[in-house]
Amino acid sequence: MSESEVSNHKVKELGIKENKIYIQFYFDETLLSAEQGSLLFYLKGSDQCIHFSLAQISSIDGLGLFETVVDLEQFSKEFSEIGKWEIYVQLEDSQKKRLRSSEKVTGLLYYYYEKDNRVFFPYTTNKGELVFKTSDPFLFAAVDKVNIRKDGTVYLSGYFDYPEWHKQDSSMINGTLIMENDLDNRISQFAVRENVMESSNDPFSSYRRFETMIDLTNGLHSIKNIHYKFYLEINCQDGGEARKNLKSSQLAYLPRVGEKNKFKKICTISQSKKRVKLRPKTDKRHLSISVSPYYQKQHLYESTSKLFKKWKNANKLLFLYKAIFKLVGYFPVKKNTIVFESFLGKQYSCNPRAIYEYIQNNHSEFKTYWSVDPRYLKNFDGKSLHVVPRFSIKWLFIMARAEFWVSNSRLPLWIPKSRHTTYLQTWHGTPLKKLAADMDEVYMPETNTKMYKRNFLYEARNWDYLISPNAYSSEIFKSAFRFNKNMIESGYPRNDILQKNHSQEELDKMKEKFSIPLDKKVLLYAPTWRDDQFYKKGKYKFDLELDLHKLRKELEDEYIVILRMHYLVAENFDLSPYKGFAFDFSNYEDIRELYLISDMLITDYSSVFFDYGNLKRPIIFFVYDIETYRDKLRGFYFDFEKTAPGPLVKTTEEIIESVHMLKDSVSSQKFNDFYNKFCYLEDGNATRRVVNEVFLK
Repeated sequence: MSESEVSNHKVKELGIKENKIYIQFYFDETLLSAEQGSLLFYLKGSDQCIHFSLAQISSIDGLGLFETVVDLEQFSKEFSEIGKWEIYVQLEDSQKKRLRSSEKVTGLLYYYYEKDNRVFFPYTTNKGELVFKTSDPFLFAAVDKVNIRKDGTVYLSGYFDYPEWHKQDSSMINGTLIMENDLDNRISQFAVRENVMESSNDPFSSYRRFETMIDLTNGLHSIKNIHYKFYLEINCQDGGEARKNLKSSQLAYLPRVGEKNKFKKICTISQSKKRVKLRPKTDKRHLSISVSPYYQKQHLYESTSKLFKKWKNANKLLFLYKAIFKLVGYFPVKKNTIVFESFLGKQYSCNPRAIYEYIQNNHSEFKTYWSVDPRYLKNFDGKSLHVVPRFSIKWLFIMARAEFWVSNSRLPLWIPKSRHTTYLQTWHGTPLKKLAADMDEVYMPETNTKMYKRNFLYEARNWDYLISPNAYSSEIFKSAFRFNKNMIESGYPRNDILQKNHSQEELDKMKEKFSIPLDKKVLLYAPTWRDDQFYKKGKYKFDLELDLHKLRKELEDEYIVILRMHYLVAENFDLSPYKGFAFDFSNYEDIRELYLISDMLITDYSSVFFDYGNLKRPIIFFVYDIETYRDKLRGFYFDFEKTAPGPLVKTTEEIIESVHMLKDSVSSQKFNDFYNKFCYLEDGNATRRVVNEVFLK
């Protein structure tokens, strides 16, 4: 994690849920322990102090992550009185330290004491110190989305809340956006409307959302520079009479994850070119939009200076490569050219493979290439593919001019997508574990929660089409990826092969190719990776909890075991003691053939069970670490324990017992419900539907 994410006596996370405040912060473990330390709320201007106990959650490089939970109703008498509470950490030696926040807390989170008509909310001082304040209710409001258009209009979207209006009908509430300039304080007003179509998973999802369009064309734009600040005015009507009229403080700009914090655009305003900039003003993050004359020479000078600065600070070859990629992107598009990539260029597999094979067999008018990590070129030998080594000069010219990109995972963040390129993101699984923006905490190497989400959503904005295997996944993809373009709810192309009838002779030929016995049944063990177990970025550890010795002793007369690790796992298992019984096919290009020859699947939280369910064969869930994975690492989108279409076990002995019990049977209502919810679109024609929608439309 970055230094800004993990810093001594600084808040990591602060939330208000129902009637409780949750505060998580980092502190030096040599100075603070959960047993002897506490969190102190000091009422400013008095000697009143409230102590709250601590619990230590984790430890990172000598810094403990501590949590305090404050019951607001228990202390309603104290916290409902107008005043300010300063927050300190009580150390073991009776010293105390002010608690700081690494990010600005803006006072948009609050708790409402309805009986006393008071609000209790956190904010950060100019020195970065955390404070809680009690006051009379006021209008909470902020903007989280800004879109500057070339005609000088600006779309704004945000949220507002006023505690006394929670039960009011939306039709009774009207709003106005007030725009004030800094030259003569001239005010312009724009009607706002409630944005009922948009929702979010942020802490303010319960607030009312608003949107409006403002017009910059009637301002004083002959002046060299003009800056605008914004306020929201809301009134609530009752029986035709304005009952209450409220005006917010200056609106803050709190961009959603994936949205830019600041940007500029050249617009045509009053028949002349202007430069319109969005930039939060000061550390209070106030929304500020400026308009200034556009001078081409000045723009060229600034752009050149910016490029030179980047060149000075960057890897020169990488910088040059990126610049050439962007330049080549302006060349004419190569029509009907498709570049495929699967799992970062490591495999010829998954949805991209299914789409490629369908196009090769049915549409010869397309020119196809495969983007391949040079370290994995051997995986593509003998397949008669047009292979292009990733990040080579040839790759650059093909990628930048291609009409289509097809990938099942994210492309590097720096790649600029040309306007003529259509990017089909196929993704690679129905989600059980939380993804991207829906994740509470990220434990992956060389990143932190905020950075991971920002980078993920920034790349996802390039996707023009996204494949979904079912309606359940569509809703999650919209939320997790903030995706609002073309969703293709078609089933997964890679599963078409599972819907075909395969003769025993075909299956035997596959087994012979893998050199496994024809007279034995096959157990396929295909687990996922653990975010917090890694060697380095992109290479993850995996501890094999499956006891192969016990399995062989009990099952070798009837079964063999195939291991298939996740593509991010970098382990080489020594299976020599289990020769003839255990086989490692983790490096085999495509799991779908392993599905077909397997009689039973053993997995954990991997999305493979959604695909394997199409075969209507038994599935065992080996979930020895479910509490950690569910409650800490990822979290699930549904109640996995209740919905899983097979038994959940934690030991090898339980696996053996389940194998004997299940045999070939999957006839249960739970499995049927699972199949009807997640596999109903898989009919063998998903690839055709995708190709017709994206490439032939």
